[in-house]
Amino acid sequence: MQTSELITAEELERMGRAAFQFELVQGHLVRMNPANHEHGRLVVVLATALENFVRPRDMGSVLVESGYTLGRDPDTVRGPDVSFVRKGRPNYPPRRGFFGGPPDLAVEVRSPDDTVPELLAKADEYLKVGAELVWIVDPDDATVRVLQHGARSVTLGARGILDGGTTVPGLSLPLAELFTAAG
Repeated sequence: MQTSELITAEELERMGRAAFQFELVQGHLVRMNPANHEHGRLVVVLATALENFVRPRDMGSVLVESGYTLGRDPDTVRGPDVSFVRKGRPNYPPRRGFFGGPPDLAVEVRSPDDTVPELLAKADEYLKVGAELVWIVDPDDATVRVLQHGARSVTLGARGILDGGTTVPGLSLPLAELFTAAG
């Protein structure tokens, strides 16, 4: 579902709970379906692993489904499933509203209604506006696509090791732990 009338990031925020299942793409509301069980489980596992690594090192903030204003006029607000924002970023945390700019790391977990080309386009959108790293997690084939600004994308299988690169240095997550955890 898309709206025909353009709205702004601020109008989206004022919608409160009514906006919970939407992202804003070039001024248009785009409905997002609620996550299924596996999607929700993967988001929790990834967010927990990131938080458990980042917090003791005071590296920044790990967030789930937080809004980022990626473009203006018309506005685009995306809410990655999991994100990381490095400590010391200008204007972070925002006093109110969505963060102006991308996260340093955006994680998108593929839902049954997502297509790979849609998620790759979303990843490209994050990278074009300054995100350093994007992970696309696909539970159907137990892979994670790792995309970095200026580098070739890499696809890791269930036996791979996901690392934070220069964005979350030192982070190492065996994907077997992610994909074989009890659901």
